This record gives sequence, structure tokens and C-alpha cells, in this order.
Amino acid sequence: MMDEIGKALATDLDGAFPTVVEQMGKRLYWGLRRMSADHQEAEDLTQETFIRAYRALGGYDSQRIHELRLEGWLWTIALNLGRNHARDRARRPTYVELQEKGVEDPEVADGAAWDRRLSALNSHQRTAVVLRHVNGLGVGEIAEATGRPEGTVKADIHRGLARLREVLEDEE
Repeated sequence: MMDEIGKALATDLDGAFPTVVEQMGKRLYWGLRRMSADHQEAEDLTQETFIRAYRALGGYDSQRIHELRLEGWLWTIALNLGRNHARDRARRPTYVELQEKGVEDPEVADGAAWDRRLSALNSHQRTAVVLRHVNGLGVGEIAEATGRPEGTVKADIHRGLARLREVLEDEE
């Protein structure tokens, strides 16, 4: 599917780009949401990923667009934006949001539980596990997006899943 979209982008960027957003928008958002644990941040990063991708594609010739491994390339942009945002966020003051006790949406609670579980992983493990098991990317695509060797990505996934099992067992 992404290969077909890549061909369409090479011939008609403006006409085909909305299909890229439609196909990848939710996957990018939910992957970034699981990595950042913040809805607004994930939304902003997803939008910024598409803005940067569109601008970059506008400067590429059609052959380069046609050969592009689109999904891995988009994840590379998203992860770089996420890292930059996390670094910038670490330099800002933190605000605490107060919540009413006893009022919690089950869907929000489940998301919060997974955010807490995933926060037990180091950043490389969390990224690898989310990209592999939430977004369905292959090891090669994750390696390309993160700039890490495939063997290291496999180890990050394996260790991340082992750590998640420990966290889940501790919850029981």
C-alpha cells in the first residue's frame, strides 16, 4: 500500500499527500502518544511530522520520492521531532494538573496504565516496542527510523517486552 502511495506522490504530490496523512496519521499519533504519554504533544508532533514531510517532498525529484521507503522515513522525522521536543521540554518548568478523585474514564485509565507501564522502559526499548507492537513496523524499518543496528533493535524489543512482563506481573 505504501509503495503505491509513494508512486502516486512521485507523480502528484499535492493530490497524493492527503492519502499519506489518512494512512499514517493515526499510526503516527498513537505511536507518539505511547512514547510521550501526552495527547496534545503527540497531536502536535504528528502535525509537525506531516508539515516537515510535505516541505521536504516538495524539494525532492520524482525519482527520489518513488524510491523513498515512506513509512520508515516518516517515522525518522517523527522520532527526531520527539527527541528534540523532549530535550526542549526538559529545559522548561513542569506544571502539575489537579484531577478530581474518583472521577476517571475507563478508556483514559487504561491509556494511563499503559503510559505508566511503558515509562518503566528506557527510551530505546519504549521506542522499539511501540514501533513494533503498536504500529507494526518491521525490525528493518525501526532500525532505519531510529538509526540503530537491527540487532540492537531486536535486543531493545526483547528486553522491553521482558520488562513489560515484569511490570504486568507486579501489578497482579
